[in-house]
Amino acid sequence: MSTPQPSEGFTPTGTIAASVDRRRVVFATIVGTTVEWYDFFIYATAVGLVFGQLFFAPLGADSALIAFATVGVSFLFRPLGAFLAGHFGDKYGRKLVLMWTLILMGAATALIGVLPTYEAIGIAAPILLVLLRILQGISAGGEWGGAVLMAVEHAPKSRRGAFGASPQIGVPLGLLLASGVMALMTVIAPGDQFLQWGWRVPFLLSVVLILVGYYVRRRVEESPVFAELAERKEKARMPIVQLFRKHALLVLIAALVFAGNNAVGYMTTGGYIQGYSTNPDGPLGLERGPVLWAVTGSAVTWLLSTLAAGFISDRLGRRTTYIAGWILQLVGVFALFPLVNTGNIWLLFLGLAILTIGLGFTYGPQAALYSELFPASIRFSGVSISYAIGAILGGAFAPTIATWLVQQTGSTTAVTWYLAGMTMLGLIATLLLRDRSGIPLGPDHEAEQSVSPIYGLSKA
Repeated sequence: MSTPQPSEGFTPTGTIAASVDRRRVVFATIVGTTVEWYDFFIYATAVGLVFGQLFFAPLGADSALIAFATVGVSFLFRPLGAFLAGHFGDKYGRKLVLMWTLILMGAATALIGVLPTYEAIGIAAPILLVLLRILQGISAGGEWGGAVLMAVEHAPKSRRGAFGASPQIGVPLGLLLASGVMALMTVIAPGDQFLQWGWRVPFLLSVVLILVGYYVRRRVEESPVFAELAERKEKARMPIVQLFRKHALLVLIAALVFAGNNAVGYMTTGGYIQGYSTNPDGPLGLERGPVLWAVTGSAVTWLLSTLAAGFISDRLGRRTTYIAGWILQLVGVFALFPLVNTGNIWLLFLGLAILTIGLGFTYGPQAALYSELFPASIRFSGVSISYAIGAILGGAFAPTIATWLVQQTGSTTAVTWYLAGMTMLGLIATLLLRDRSGIPLGPDHEAEQSVSPIYGLSKA
């Protein structure tokens, strides 16, 4: 029996050593991405609950719209993070980039926790808040690609979907943690105390979480695919230039796949449902605590469906799993607001839970799908930049668009059709791609990897 090659997700040190290393990689990926997305989502949650009042209220009647726009501003800087991380990740390794993105995200989040409000320092408060949010965006742009490749490139060929789901579940885990901590603070610091100091605690907790994530990630070995590239001295000199010269259309289609998921997901991760349902001047006026617990519960269903989709994609293929996911997501989109608008907290949770099943099935296989689309030498750049562009086209301004649509129409019906349109866009983009489940990922197979996965094209 031949020994599996390092580029196929195995290490030459033996089955037991390889198995231990893979478990360590999965654990480190989950911990690291959970911490990163906790930091990112805690901001979006705070926007829907307090930032409009504390940082943007003096700016006028559109303070809520402006506050939600700051969620989207960070997305505009994700491509910068993706470009930087892709360049350095393809030249110097996945692990180095992951360490720096973790530190940058944690520092920005902790500083938000000590930032004075508009009442204390005037217009400087929202300006500083936006600058720190931009740093979060740069970090998020670089984080995902590195985490994905560390997981998928360590995985056996037949389990890439399952391994790739580990960074994906970091997103619902981050939402669960962010919403849960915020909900707990509404109990510890109710009413005005939450506005005065309670909201700051979740941001400051980031310091502890970053230390844990840093420790765990330091103990993980570099991706075997990158290690092989480095040993052969086959690293791309200008990976981003090569990416856009040979694979520009593929980057766009891959971005649209994610955009269809991201726009819908940011109804909760972007803080829109939280803000819409708790707005005292809105149609529902629900209490903060119960809504946050409902979002926390829906994060659990999102986590489970994301994990299940990763495993299922190893059996059915990425493309088939995605197609099923888009259908489920469309059902969730049309069920969401009719249930939320009842004003019943249990039906609100049900609406979110139904939605997150589809979200999980259009997110769980993404790590494996993206990794199998791009050649090894430019893979970090490809997955990172596709993800960042998809985030801009999808979730960046989804809460802002939803807020504007409700203001203009007085109803959430237009929001439903907007989300349905984004779901259909994701489905169309998926149908344009061939399934490449199981394609070899190592540098020995660059020629095979460079053949375009887009239907109708033989080469990128």
